[in-house]
Amino acid sequence: MTASSTRIEPAADHGQPLPPGLAEDVAVFLRSFPQKGLFLAVLGAWVALFHFLGNSTFGYVESASLFGWLNYAYSSSQDDELGRYVPFIVLGLCWWKRDDLMAVPKTPWMAGVVLLALALLLHVAGFAVQQSRVSVVAFYGGICALVGAVWGWRLLRELFFPFFLFVFCVPLGTLAESITFPLRMLATTITAGICQYGLGISLIQKGTLILDAQDTFRYEVAAACGGLRSLTATLALASVYAFITLRGGWQRVVMIASAFPLAVAGNVLRLTLIILAAEGFGQKAGNWVHDDPWLSLLPYVPAFLGLGVLGSWLGRTRGESRHRDPNGEPPHPAAAVTSGGKA
Repeated sequence: MTASSTRIEPAADHGQPLPPGLAEDVAVFLRSFPQKGLFLAVLGAWVALFHFLGNSTFGYVESASLFGWLNYAYSSSQDDELGRYVPFIVLGLCWWKRDDLMAVPKTPWMAGVVLLALALLLHVAGFAVQQSRVSVVAFYGGICALVGAVWGWRLLRELFFPFFLFVFCVPLGTLAESITFPLRMLATTITAGICQYGLGISLIQKGTLILDAQDTFRYEVAAACGGLRSLTATLALASVYAFITLRGGWQRVVMIASAFPLAVAGNVLRLTLIILAAEGFGQKAGNWVHDDPWLSLLPYVPAFLGLGVLGSWLGRTRGESRHRDPNGEPPHPAAAVTSGGKA
């Protein structure tokens, strides 16, 4: 008996082909991209440029690397910390869209080279005027341009989302004050109004300071409590939700725009609970509500619930609009069953 006759055959011979593993899925995905060597070579040079000549503001962190500056920026502000994880979210979403990405024709796009050159000039300008945030924009913009240059504008269009999320990689730092102060004033005013006119609590509002008429408790809505962190998280989640589950442009705009009132509503809920605790049990009780790590998650509750309800409603409106005839009338139920197989 020959050696080949005694060989154990794979399960595929029994009509049950084994599902491909993750490694094989990755290999198939990568094979759909030509010119990978060129892309990786230019990407490596691009990363090296921003590592060795990326930061000129040594007053904050003594490193020439833009990534060292970013690590400092993310570590020094919880409002910017989300940017540390965005590249991994982008990679995960690219993998989630892999079937669509593999189907896109891939050809070089010379306009992408022009965009890459513009990103380089933007970095040079940011480096010269010591504005590292400008260089961050240039870095991620250059990556997008490189994808378009090597594989074409069609792929870049397909990757508009998740590349849109790179916006959250740019740390605001001190620029956040222009956002947090209006948020603080808005949340303070709404909270004071709810407590005074809705709950009957006698309060005095002085800017972002809230105190009771007897001055037994007072709370300053500081920058850290302005709601920027919850706004950033809600805005990022709304963007992901909108682009994954919705197809209409206006539905996506509504979903993303809803992040602003939902984030404010969450912050108002937390501030109101602090005032209620202080009114009922004194300043220490209000401080406990403010400092408790679990209760600090309260701003996210109305935001996430609101996004879920709004997303469900927008999804239904999308489905209803698909089944209407050109005159705006819904089809007869029997026609729906005939055309779609189910009502």
